[in-house]
Amino acid sequence: MLPIVMITAFTIIVAASLLAAPRSASLEGFFGGQGTQGRAPGLWVLVLSQVTTWIFARSLMNSAILGYYYGIAGTLAYAAYYGSFLTGGFIVARLRAQGAGSVQDWLSVRFGRAGTGCYNFVIALRLLSEVFANLIVVGLIFNAVIAGSGTAAIWIVAILGLGYSAWGGLSAALRTDVVQMAVFLVVFIVALVALVLSPGFDVAAVLTAPGTAGSYNGWVLLAVAALQVFSYPAHDPVMMDRGFIADEATTRTSFLHAFWISTLCIIGFGFFGIQAGLIGAAYEGELIGTWAAMFPTWIFGLLMISLLVSAMSTLDSALSSAARLAVEEGGLPRTLASGRVVMVAFMLAGTLLTLWGNATLFDAVAVSGTASMFLTPVLVVGLVMGRTIAPWAYIVAFASAILGAFVYFARGWDIVSPWLMEGHKYEQLLLICVCVLVAGFAAVLAGTRQR
Repeated sequence: MLPIVMITAFTIIVAASLLAAPRSASLEGFFGGQGTQGRAPGLWVLVLSQVTTWIFARSLMNSAILGYYYGIAGTLAYAAYYGSFLTGGFIVARLRAQGAGSVQDWLSVRFGRAGTGCYNFVIALRLLSEVFANLIVVGLIFNAVIAGSGTAAIWIVAILGLGYSAWGGLSAALRTDVVQMAVFLVVFIVALVALVLSPGFDVAAVLTAPGTAGSYNGWVLLAVAALQVFSYPAHDPVMMDRGFIADEATTRTSFLHAFWISTLCIIGFGFFGIQAGLIGAAYEGELIGTWAAMFPTWIFGLLMISLLVSAMSTLDSALSSAARLAVEEGGLPRTLASGRVVMVAFMLAGTLLTLWGNATLFDAVAVSGTASMFLTPVLVVGLVMGRTIAPWAYIVAFASAILGAFVYFARGWDIVSPWLMEGHKYEQLLLICVCVLVAGFAAVLAGTRQR
């Protein structure tokens, strides 16, 4: 019965998304998000789009998994990344005050093609990881509900998501985000209320839970998030794209609303993982199998539908940002055909990566977050302090961050592991982040002194 209900619900959501997508697309709508009348999106369209593209399926699962292992500390650590709405809003406001229309605009003036090239490389990897990770969650869900159906579901969702995304680009993503977010909130709130009202739920226990593995590494991860939260939004093209399509007052307010709404959603979803740990449920299948055993069928179904909705909402936004990156910043012809070809390429690459077999969802966040940290010294010294930075210093900061990301990604390799401290992978990640920031700030400050 559950598979039929889920497939039916998902079909309805896809149909609603197709109906919400614009019937035709202009260049400004496809790449700039303008509506059919040439208007910028309103406040709540922008807020709901920001929220639904940031509380995507991978993030929901990460919050729950970290809550299961590290209790409230793990969930708070992941929620700390949503402080990116505050730091991202600050960065966008500073960029716009200096006349920049994007992060690339600002970097290009100061560092030329090398500056934008390094940045575009990092955000292209970020977009690819978004497609890959959300499709992985789709596969996990369908494998849990219908054994062996995960690969087929991934391809079906990829094709459907690509279909309406390529239809209208950013304008389609904005409009469908509103529909998808409305569905997500209703489904998620019902599931959360059911959890809180269930006989075995104790708010005090959840808020003080140490997790199945102890809270220590959750607090370590919170420190990592604190180090990454300034640069993290600047390397997220989905957030940055939405920072330049409406007037400054609307944009500033949208970032504030997106912060508190998304943070509450992430913490709320983390409660499902924490509760699983508290009742001693065995970890199974990225928690999906655990929830199937824990909850009544209807609650489990609501959780799965909320994850599917969030996956779809992120896929279309990632594809529209990929199209904008390649065309507006990468120099491809500014045509609908060019944007659609880029979308096909990113969706195909992300789908093929799901065959790789790595379903460790937080690794994508850790690697891309570490790679983005070259932006912290550059933005603090160059954007906030207004000082001139030598191009070589920018390159050194970038190289340090990429090296740090690679070391974390390859921490299990024989050639890399001897160089790392003994300890948990999050302790290693914290040390890597500190080293990246020290090297980046040293290079940037040395570069400013020489100028």
